[in-house]
Amino acid sequence: MADQHEGRQASEAQGCAAKGRSVMACLLLAGLAGCARHTVRADSAPPNEGDASWHAVEPPDTVHYQLAMGEVSSGATTIQRVTPVYPAAQLAACPPVVEVTAKLIVDRAGKVTDVRPGNAASAQADLSPYLGATRAAALRWQFNPLQINHWAADANGESHVVDSRTEPFSRDYLFRFTCRAGKAQVSAGDKPAPG
Repeated sequence: MADQHEGRQASEAQGCAAKGRSVMACLLLAGLAGCARHTVRADSAPPNEGDASWHAVEPPDTVHYQLAMGEVSSGATTIQRVTPVYPAAQLAACPPVVEVTAKLIVDRAGKVTDVRPGNAASAQADLSPYLGATRAAALRWQFNPLQINHWAADANGESHVVDSRTEPFSRDYLFRFTCRAGKAQVSAGDKPAPG
């Protein structure tokens, strides 16, 4: 009976040792798996992104309001601007810098009511997606109304506003779209675009 008992203990000990080895083996494999590197395919380049910026321009043929004696204009400055979104369909090709000149037509309340190509080059068919992106953003711009005040002096020689009106106006902007090596940023400002 003692022999059977010792045999059973030896058998259990061998089973426990085998289980212990398999647990150790599993832990070792899990540890090695944690050290394995995840390989990134070299042919999976990041998606291209685009950049858009703008600045005001004044074409040589720009017509200005002719103010009468005693008239002073103010306003016609932007108070809200929206940056165009780079046309998604053009990102795969990632073309070089694209520039579009747009004429923003602003009503008496300072709201942009129309966006037109600022010159013949901007009206070309291949620039249509860029002009569309410009139009979508610029229609959300808001300006201070163009205010024209007429001042006159009274009998004491003091000046007073005797008449005031708001007028529609237009502004030309150069919008610059840039696609950079798979990455881009959107910038904004009424200053010359870099580069």
